[in-house]
Amino acid sequence: MGNAWVFPGQGSQKLGMAEELLDHPLGKQRFAQASELLGRDLGAICAGSARGELNELNDTRNTQPALFVLESLLVDLLHKQQRQASLLAGHSLGELVALYAGGVFDLDTGLGLVIQRSELMAAAGGGAMTALIGFDRAELEAAVAATAGVVIANDNSEAQVVISGSPEAVAAISGSVKAKRALPLAVSGAFHSPFMAEPAAAFASLLEGINFADSRVPVLSNSDPSPSCSGALLKQRLQQQMTTGVRWRETMAQLGQGGISTVVEVGPGAVLSGLIKRSLPGVTSAQVGSLADLGLGAVVA
Repeated sequence: MGNAWVFPGQGSQKLGMAEELLDHPLGKQRFAQASELLGRDLGAICAGSARGELNELNDTRNTQPALFVLESLLVDLLHKQQRQASLLAGHSLGELVALYAGGVFDLDTGLGLVIQRSELMAAAGGGAMTALIGFDRAELEAAVAATAGVVIANDNSEAQVVISGSPEAVAAISGSVKAKRALPLAVSGAFHSPFMAEPAAAFASLLEGINFADSRVPVLSNSDPSPSCSGALLKQRLQQQMTTGVRWRETMAQLGQGGISTVVEVGPGAVLSGLIKRSLPGVTSAQVGSLADLGLGAVVA
């Protein structure tokens, strides 16, 4: 029985999430490196003490780099403890961390990709996203199929999805499909939908010039949650990610079918762990989001 590492994406960030790690020597170095590339203090942004323009953690241009830095740092600390996963997966942005964890690209490449990705996505306005919880799937799928300009962007579980598209189409689905809760998301665009075609093309062009090594560990991609170590295939799948949905419900099914007994959520919060607990009752879940979770003290030399 193996273990899987999963990496959360946007929505899991919170102020103070990097507090302990900012005092760690490797954490100081990594946040300083990212801050230099961004031109702003990412550590202060995570702490909520930043000043000036673009100082909000929830701005996707900060959220994505912050999560990548934090999660990649935790990956490296896990590796320093000789801990390894037998399967890797990430939700949206988290897929890039999964690829880093598998050795598909190095830290510099990952940081560059995440910064470019965040800027491209931030520039793609004009869309909307809404989370639906507790619904009839057949009714939802029929309504989406019959409505132009909307797709299921994040298929998170049997009981939770995120729809994405034009504000009018998203509102129409939210108003017509019976759901226990419908929660509009504070986003600037219709992420993981055909509305992202332009930034997706720019990101795909960027990826073309980057070498993807074969992964040391099989990765489940958002656009195709079947395990693969092929660098070429993983690049192709990542190129499709911005315009296709996050197939997390199928990802969890793969975890269950793949003999995974423990899933470790590497990053802040426990959003993915909660989905796994409700969907895979026979699988143990755990979180690694701090030095304490790693069994380390507040400051490690």
